Amino acid sequence: MAKFVDRVVVHATAGAGGNGCASVHREKFKPLGGPDGGNGGRGGSVVLVVDPGVHTLLDFHHRPHATARNGKQGQGGFKAGANADDLELAVPDGTVVLSPEGKILADLVGPGTRYVAAEGGRGGLGNAALASAARKAPGFALLGEPGSTCDLVLELRSIADVGLVGFPSAGKSSLVAALSAARPKIADYPFTTLVPQLGVVTAGEEVFTVADVPGLIPGASEGRGLGLDFLRHIERCSVLVHVVDCATFEPGRDPVADVQALEDELARYTPALGGLLADRPRLVALNKLDVPDARELADMVRAELVERFGWPVYEISTATRQGLRELTFAMAEQVREHRAAQPFVEPTRVVLRPTAVDDAGFTVEADPELPGGFIVRGGRPERWIRQTNFENDEAVGYLGDRLARLGVEEALAGAGATPGCPVTIGDVTFDWEPSTPAGVAVMLSGRGTDRRLDQTSRASASDRLAARIDRRRHRTDEELLTGAAEDEE
Repeated sequence: MAKFVDRVVVHATAGAGGNGCASVHREKFKPLGGPDGGNGGRGGSVVLVVDPGVHTLLDFHHRPHATARNGKQGQGGFKAGANADDLELAVPDGTVVLSPEGKILADLVGPGTRYVAAEGGRGGLGNAALASAARKAPGFALLGEPGSTCDLVLELRSIADVGLVGFPSAGKSSLVAALSAARPKIADYPFTTLVPQLGVVTAGEEVFTVADVPGLIPGASEGRGLGLDFLRHIERCSVLVHVVDCATFEPGRDPVADVQALEDELARYTPALGGLLADRPRLVALNKLDVPDARELADMVRAELVERFGWPVYEISTATRQGLRELTFAMAEQVREHRAAQPFVEPTRVVLRPTAVDDAGFTVEADPELPGGFIVRGGRPERWIRQTNFENDEAVGYLGDRLARLGVEEALAGAGATPGCPVTIGDVTFDWEPSTPAGVAVMLSGRGTDRRLDQTSRASASDRLAARIDRRRHRTDEELLTGAAEDEE
């Protein structure tokens, strides 16, 4: 038999974007072919999709890690990398997505409802897309962004119109089986039902669902029994029905005390989806009237229940089906009134929120860990850091130009930054050296290099060319004697 799982932790990892390609078109008789590197493909996202054919979170219990594919890398000849397909995870209707801290992120109700759990990374631009009038042949490309990762808690909260609450062995499963086509396990010992059972009931023109919530006992809201695990399944119920066992042989129990004990537990439970369980309409079903002693007890407590709680009371027997018709139509009437009172749900609208005019897109603040240091926070600066190949000097210079055009250097100077102070953007910390804004047009150098960066570790292309020409030049006898003397010294 399939295991019922209604709470899991999912570790979602989106795919990384593909790197852009730094390529130059090479063809015979075309020495200046120009850059032709393609862009990288987008990484796949992890998406939760409501599937009516899924009724449990069992798959995530066995496979909690979900990883989407990475985007393909760009190629030469203007060939863009392929985008990775999104990883769609089927979840039951009524799944609630929470953060590890318990904050509700999404309530997935309705077939086809989607929620992007982890966003795939963007693909990096190739050097063909980075070419401009000032930089006609970039010797670098942007890296793809890594995909986002997150831990999510998925909780299944059954979508039912009527919730059946009661002590163990009160006959809730028998009532579901008598009213619908559901066939839950029924036995004569407590806690026979270990998972919620749903049944579809038809009463006239009304069709509604009934949920059997197992294991409610005194102290359930504090973790006793099974009630704390399954109380979430009645959060969506519009009507609650107390199923009372009038034929119990346990000493010290009576129908009025049972109803009051369960009401105390429901009052202590706070639904995470909002609202209070105390506001839901109630019905009371005195069950097992086919037993002679139970009928006598029901006659004794009926008036007291009505006087104390003010709820309609129905006497039923799931064995002989006595009173089931009256109870079914009473539940249908309550469900109809609740549905009529709900506000009209408008279709989801696309909301555009433009960036404010005075929003620079980043902030500059003092670094609490590095004396005299600063931290730059913002979506674009941090994204540009992730896309930069710091082994390529020209790419680093391009990053500096982008930050200067965005106004980061001006903001650092206004915050009191001095040349050489440590500045942190994202995961990278560097010594800040101001540069001329947008100085690319006047400071161009060889491909893969930038004059604003110190090149002490290796010779430039012009230096290597001059050394090679000098080695091949014919030397006179005097020059050879002079060179030998210098070597001896």
